[in-house]
Amino acid sequence: MMLAETARSALWFLPFATPIALWVAWSDMARMKIPNKAVGALMLVFVLVGLLALPFDIWKWRLVHFLVVLAIGFVVSSLGLVGAGDAKFAAAMAPFVALEDLAFFFYLMVAALLAAFVIHRALRRMGAVRRAFPDWESWERRDFPMGMALGPALLFYLVAGAIQAG
Repeated sequence: MMLAETARSALWFLPFATPIALWVAWSDMARMKIPNKAVGALMLVFVLVGLLALPFDIWKWRLVHFLVVLAIGFVVSSLGLVGAGDAKFAAAMAPFVALEDLAFFFYLMVAALLAAFVIHRALRRMGAVRRAFPDWESWERRDFPMGMALGPALLFYLVAGAIQAG
């Protein structure tokens, strides 16, 4: 169960975050890159829409989430465990998630990651799909396009909040 202000804010964030999350998933599958513009766009959504969607004191603390996840992402990326784009996008996602919802979000993230991995690996074995998108780098690379899980995890979280608020 999400906090009431988080659920209400999801109604504000969802229409703006959806195209960005889908763009990230698509871009990472096609080029194995999450554009910096997508990271910046998601942060801009939080900064601007968040001022309307959240009480100011909560909005300020959520910006700290960005800094903490960015620092962790820098270390994890430096160790070669995730890509820099993945780390930056995770940091941009962080302000949207209430600290009290962290366990719930992690469950969503794990489910999204497992589903995205299975779906990606199945799709890349299908001739019709590969013919439809022949130039996608993720078909040939051994590593996994994490944007395919990160974007949907954010959307699932915001949809859950919107349902609770609605």
